[in-house]
Amino acid sequence: MMKKEPVIKVTDLSYKYAKDTVLEDVTLSVPQGAFLSIVGPNGSGKSTLLKLLLGLLKLQKGSIELFGQDIRNFRDWQKVGFVSQKANSFNSGFPATVLEVVLSGLTKKIGLFRFAGSEHKKRALKALDSVGMLSFQQRNIGELSGGQQQRVFIARALVSEPDMLILDEPTVGVDAQNVHQFYDMLEMLNKDLGITLLLVTHDVGTVTDKVTHVACLNKKLHFHGNAGEYQALNEEELSDVYGPGVQMLSHNH
Repeated sequence: MMKKEPVIKVTDLSYKYAKDTVLEDVTLSVPQGAFLSIVGPNGSGKSTLLKLLLGLLKLQKGSIELFGQDIRNFRDWQKVGFVSQKANSFNSGFPATVLEVVLSGLTKKIGLFRFAGSEHKKRALKALDSVGMLSFQQRNIGELSGGQQQRVFIARALVSEPDMLILDEPTVGVDAQNVHQFYDMLEMLNKDLGITLLLVTHDVGTVTDKVTHVACLNKKLHFHGNAGEYQALNEEELSDVYGPGVQMLSHNH
């Protein structure tokens, strides 16, 4: 049986702004179908790594391959969905329905000034159903809670049927009682739809019950392994990544 190409392969990646090194010799591989959480303190290089993976910053040192192809030659961006921290800063007065927001994820396929056809709407409704927001399709996006809005933005990313979804701190603006349901939904997308998920988060304990792999980043990659190995790290090993006095709390009640 042929071994599948990793979805992401990062080798000896370093990056600096002026003289400030933010990433140093990072090597990381993400297998197909994984649910990887990248964790680390503020200023650890997580945002820079995401921008490099999304092609928003040019490589300085090292290499990145997406789906087996050098990122400098990669053009198949419909395979990659991205969800940013939108729920925390979204303009609640924006005049669009939930369905319209999701359909906007198909603008490249439909064309800028053309109307969505029935097939496009079917795909949008399917995406909304997969994140539990089908019954909200005609609601104005501004009427929804932060967590509901973030689900809609995930549906917008899913409507183009990507193979991988990258999420940057998706629970910012989501109230605490809904965070668990939110992570349950991500786990379902990973397991049931087979989408590779890459999640950047500060919420260390909660995600370890859902993810398959964890990468601890603090300029360098201090740990990269499966979730069980991460949960087995002792306090001293965790302090190498997060600083002294950090304990990992599991939220699996």
